[in-house]
Amino acid sequence: MITVAIITLSDKGSRGEREDLSGPEIKDIIKKIGDVQYYEVIPDEKELIKEKLIDYSTKVDLIITTGGTGLSPRDVTPDATLEVIDREIPGIAEAMRMEGLKKTDRAMLSRAVAGVRGNALIINLPGSPKAIREGLAAVVGVIPHAVEKIKGSMEDCAPGSTGAL
Repeated sequence: MITVAIITLSDKGSRGEREDLSGPEIKDIIKKIGDVQYYEVIPDEKELIKEKLIDYSTKVDLIITTGGTGLSPRDVTPDATLEVIDREIPGIAEAMRMEGLKKTDRAMLSRAVAGVRGNALIINLPGSPKAIREGLAAVVGVIPHAVEKIKGSMEDCAPGSTGAL
């Protein structure tokens, strides 16, 4: 079972002024493939986000953030993520945006990223439960395989694959 940390980025949520609906939505979806061991709501502070991503990357297989992926000045989650990851996985974010574009043209405004830090997969999601459902639906099936590969699995990616071009 994949170990998971969920971080909700919300200034209002971190002050108790808004109920977090996004974190629980992720928990509900991810329980099919993972065990949520950490969950917290923190403000949209770049240095704090980086600190949490670095810390959790030593404790879990998968870190999912929600919120802070848009164009507002306080939306710094992708920026913090890019500063701490070792390798970006653009296909994950691209797949989530493509799925979102089937519903709204505003999906193209998401700056969400995904990548690897150490042995942990980090995925940014938007802050709305609807966008979370759509985004995770596009990528949840590949997460277990991605985690296996990050941890060093030598298993081929596809039946009959040689693993080389």
